[in-house]
Amino acid sequence: MKIPSSHPRAESLRIREILKKGFDEGIVIAQGLIAQGRGETFDYLIGERTTPIAISSIRAAAAYLLIAKRPVISVNGNIAVLSPKEIVELANSIGGKIEVNLFHRSAKRELLIKKRLLINGAKDVLGVGNSASANLSGFESHRRKVDPRGILVADTVLVPLEDGDRTLNLRKVGKLVIAIDLNPLSRTAQTATVTIVDNVVRAMPLLVKETNSLKNESIDKLERIVKEFDNKSNLQKCISHISKRLVQISASNGVLK
Repeated sequence: MKIPSSHPRAESLRIREILKKGFDEGIVIAQGLIAQGRGETFDYLIGERTTPIAISSIRAAAAYLLIAKRPVISVNGNIAVLSPKEIVELANSIGGKIEVNLFHRSAKRELLIKKRLLINGAKDVLGVGNSASANLSGFESHRRKVDPRGILVADTVLVPLEDGDRTLNLRKVGKLVIAIDLNPLSRTAQTATVTIVDNVVRAMPLLVKETNSLKNESIDKLERIVKEFDNKSNLQKCISHISKRLVQISASNGVLK
């Protein structure tokens, strides 16, 4: 489907088409399409752009990932089709590992996601098949199945497009969690160490760029960036931003560019 560039929701429609193709290929599931629709709502509310608030959290996230000794990028179906190239680039930038971790797990989906990542330059993809041989405590779903070389021993986990139970449980077992979530009120956003309130297709390239920019900085500077970041305050700023936009939308008869 050719999407006219003049369409006011052109970028959202483009993303829908990517996810629809991923669904047809078996990488994305129906629940993932529903989650995308929910995310689009919040993206509209924040203005369908990366805010200065998100930029500050991206910088903190980059610092956390570079300080980490065992960083892991957790991958589900949606992120695998939306940002596979950036996942690989980020892993290379931070010296981290990539692990497939699914709520709706199947051998076919795992292999399809792994293939997509390998095509985009990944050298190794954890958490596929029997390699997800360990179990994390606190989980009742298939999310508990993790790779003993990856999430099980990770100190910092990037979880773009994840569910709240997973983020909460990862925090309970002592891991730092960086989330990318368009909803600042979600359990994921509220319990993560750092929450990037932005669309992953915008946030991931910026996160790669920021890690590359900071990777040669001193540990002291990275730790200062981390220390100065307050996730609760950042989320409150996001909520205030949305509130102001709602007032603007109401004042403009429901239409706001």
